[in-house]
Amino acid sequence: MNFEMMHPSEQIVKIMNRIYRYGMTTTSGGNLSIMDDRGDIYITPSGIDKGSLTESDIMRITPDGEIIGRHKPSIELPFHSAIMRSRPGVKAVLHAHPPALVAFSIVRQNPKTDITTELYRLYERGGIKMAKYEIPGSELLGDRILEAFERDVNTVMLENHGVIITAENIFEAFKIFETLEFGARLEINARLLGKPQSLTDKDYEVAKNTQTPPELKDYDDHIPSSYEKQERRQMCRYVERAYKQRLFSSTQGTYSRRIDNETFIITPFDKDRMYLEPDDIVAIKNGCREKGKNPSRSVQLHMEIYKKHPDINSVIIAYPPNVMAFAITDAEFDSRTIPESYIMLRDIPKISFDEAYSKPETVANTIDSSTPVVMVSNSCIITTGDSMLKAFDRLEVAEFSAKALIFTKQLGDIVRINEKQVEEINKSFNLN
Repeated sequence: MNFEMMHPSEQIVKIMNRIYRYGMTTTSGGNLSIMDDRGDIYITPSGIDKGSLTESDIMRITPDGEIIGRHKPSIELPFHSAIMRSRPGVKAVLHAHPPALVAFSIVRQNPKTDITTELYRLYERGGIKMAKYEIPGSELLGDRILEAFERDVNTVMLENHGVIITAENIFEAFKIFETLEFGARLEINARLLGKPQSLTDKDYEVAKNTQTPPELKDYDDHIPSSYEKQERRQMCRYVERAYKQRLFSSTQGTYSRRIDNETFIITPFDKDRMYLEPDDIVAIKNGCREKGKNPSRSVQLHMEIYKKHPDINSVIIAYPPNVMAFAITDAEFDSRTIPESYIMLRDIPKISFDEAYSKPETVANTIDSSTPVVMVSNSCIITTGDSMLKAFDRLEVAEFSAKALIFTKQLGDIVRINEKQVEEINKSFNLN
């Protein structure tokens, strides 16, 4: 989906719909704005249900202050306008009240941005600022916000209020917002388990070298078979499902599928996971990429797994917030607590970030028939299977199990399945 070809009103409606549907704002909360090439500002209306916005609800304000539309513009229009007028590169402003970020604003702390590589990539420049509390919609609040938005700063937390994200377009603002909200939920979950661990200096160096896909040679003779076309479409369905289940974010999450001994298909780099089309999927053949397309940054890791394991036909790399709470702490993700978890996941080893990304063969060598799932510190969970369904099922089971384990922290001590019971499961289900 090409957001740039949409009218500003359509862009605002689509992004607000996603924010509302995924519980990141309320019926009356939050506002979005876009400045077009003429200097007109399009903004969400005041007092209108955010869950049922239409393009005709969006208000337009001209450079000379004329208000066009059938409602009143958001009461936060003054700070939206002031930010865009004072920052020429800013063409979109997103303000919302997702619960995890609001929690940080209430305790007047910024969430950590050094616990995952995606947060690091967003905030290696500029960081996050905190604006002092003032009444919503007031001129004083606008002043406080402008003070906080220094050059290169794109994120401001508002004391006891929420967050503001700025960017060159509304989809970029949404990606930053979604990633930060994910990080806030992740940190809260992690604090229930222990102390969140920051990336090391060595991890930072590795992360800098993995910000874009590796250079692969092109091949231009790829003609998808009927089977591959079917698998591309099925992959898009699973990716959309993973996004709606909050297992993927708009730009995070990688799916791949083996097609034959020479070829596998994989999700592309930096394309919205909500709206992938079969033609967006990238074919990789004998280490070369389908001409003109960029595969996921983790493509070499997928190559290593397929090379090492002919029985594995699908690989997922994901960053769901409950599983990731274990990835960024020393807490053990013990699958021997729920029979289904142990059957589907077995024991889950954790590999260091540096080792996993500097030596992808380490991950491939760790995976086998009795170890179908691997966790990477401060990075991700990797699930494998003989089909896309099996890999996806393992991802869902891992996230649901992690959530249950986090809940138990509020109830009492974890009671594991004992060794005799594990042996009974192994025997009953023919596990290695």
